Amino acid sequence: MEKETKPIRIAIMGAGTVGGGVYKLLQMRKNDMYQRVGTDIEIAKILVKSIPETRKDVDASLLTENFEDIMNDDSIQLVVEVMGGIEPARTFILRCLNSGKSVVSANKDLIAVHGRELLDAAEANGVDFMFEASCAGGIPIIRPLKQCLIANEITEIMGIVNGTTNYILTKMDQEGMEFEEALAKATELGYAEADPTADVEGLDAGRKMAIMGSIGFHSRITFDDVYTEGITHITSKDIKYAKDMDCVIKLLGIARNTDSGVEVRVHPTLISKEHPLASVNDVFNAVFVHGDAVDDTMFYGRGAGEMPTASAVVGDVLEVARNIKSNCLGMFGCSCYRELPIKQIGDIESKYFMRMVVRDCAGVLGNVASILGNNHVSIEKIIQKPAGCDTAEIVAITDVVQEKNFKAAMQTLNDMSFVQEISSMIRVYA
Repeated sequence: MEKETKPIRIAIMGAGTVGGGVYKLLQMRKNDMYQRVGTDIEIAKILVKSIPETRKDVDASLLTENFEDIMNDDSIQLVVEVMGGIEPARTFILRCLNSGKSVVSANKDLIAVHGRELLDAAEANGVDFMFEASCAGGIPIIRPLKQCLIANEITEIMGIVNGTTNYILTKMDQEGMEFEEALAKATELGYAEADPTADVEGLDAGRKMAIMGSIGFHSRITFDDVYTEGITHITSKDIKYAKDMDCVIKLLGIARNTDSGVEVRVHPTLISKEHPLASVNDVFNAVFVHGDAVDDTMFYGRGAGEMPTASAVVGDVLEVARNIKSNCLGMFGCSCYRELPIKQIGDIESKYFMRMVVRDCAGVLGNVASILGNNHVSIEKIIQKPAGCDTAEIVAITDVVQEKNFKAAMQTLNDMSFVQEISSMIRVYA
């Protein structure tokens, strides 16, 4: 095929794991680019913190430490941001958009907080801002929500969106590890960062749920709106009792559009072994989307890693390149035309798993049931086992109840002399 167009020149900001993957994948597809996109893609600059003396995997002539080298090059039409963090990424992206350069980003931290600002800047300047890689690595989810499922009223987006915590919970479930042992294994294999806080406390998943909820429900949700709870308190005993009740424990992100408002939350959750998510193990992710026309859809795959994430980034790059070639930039801006209220965590309704140690004497179980009933909490399943000298362990799953009522019941029980310890309170997917 005779080439009639000039190549589209791009810059990459960041040369870490994802940036390296983007560079590698673009080089792998270089010979097929014209046939796939209708134009060639040419890397003009790669912004790094410092230029190493030797780097065999990247053309050294492309490296720069100066962002202004990108801004001052009018031939660069598209910038890929894979730096991470809020600043200077936000400032750099805004300057690119305001100068007429389209941007592709994988920065969930930034988009979950400043997504509207960036999308508005792109729209104002007639360019594209795309961020498929921000939510589930190589799993396509942003574009399906924005385009493929746009005919639906989306009522729920739910799933496993953090591979590190899923790996940890898988090891706890399948090998009987405690949390700290499973975390150490995840760190050893490179699945967990040296500081795993963002993963194990649910913050990473919370940012992804804010992004997906905003798009799915057409109403702005920021990270501050998301209730987050991590897995550090989950024990092997919780895992075992969940099995006894034909459930597994997963860190779920749940976003629901209800008649009384939007609820967006991340927390450990018991889910039935019969649910498809129960078999999503190790570092894999999966997202369920429920639409009124399509019913249930499931997106499954690797949610992180060099090449899976690069796959999503480069997919956006090629989409923007097509738009540049066709002169149809700025078609998909911010879709948040609603202003839906955000529900507080106390107002959500759920089933609950609870585990407590009580004195093993007559009337205790009846007292527990009475306190639960007085707070409008009814029991679906209950197990009582000896826990030690003169103590027993009560494990129960409630019916659906408003969270503030359940918490009130737990507070009352915690103040009772016959209750030695409330060991666990975990929500159950219903």
